[in-house]
Amino acid sequence: MITSTFTVNHVQVESDKGFAEVTNTFEQQLGKFDLKVVESFPVGFSNAENVKSKIEKMAGKKSGFMLFGTINHGGLLSIFGKDKKAMQYVIGNPLIAIQMTEHNLAAGLHVPLRVLIYEDDQGKTHLEYDKPSSLYWSVW
Repeated sequence: MITSTFTVNHVQVESDKGFAEVTNTFEQQLGKFDLKVVESFPVGFSNAENVKSKIEKMAGKKSGFMLFGTINHGGLLSIFGKDKKAMQYVIGNPLIAIQMTEHNLAAGLHVPLRVLIYEDDQGKTHLEYDKPSSLYWSVW
């Protein structure tokens, strides 16, 4: 077993806007990944441009990213009586991920990306993520 230590650039953005407004605005920037579209192509399908075109159509127009899934951390905390607002987003673009993992399969550990949006005790909304370039260079 090999263990490594590396530095990650973590980004934190604070907003006076409410949690719902920030999450709605964020979600509007994203497309939606549809696994059924990708699964509809047989293994070894030779028309890469057709596949690429279908994946590109799933990407958000402004961001180029698509939503793979969400985890409602606030909902999980509410089970234990904690009234918190926190949503984790799993976002990315398979075409970018393919380019990265062609160079080093270990880059797959960091794609898709995770973004956390949460509201603090003062009512401010935070958006946080690890800067992709600092993660990718650590495995290349």
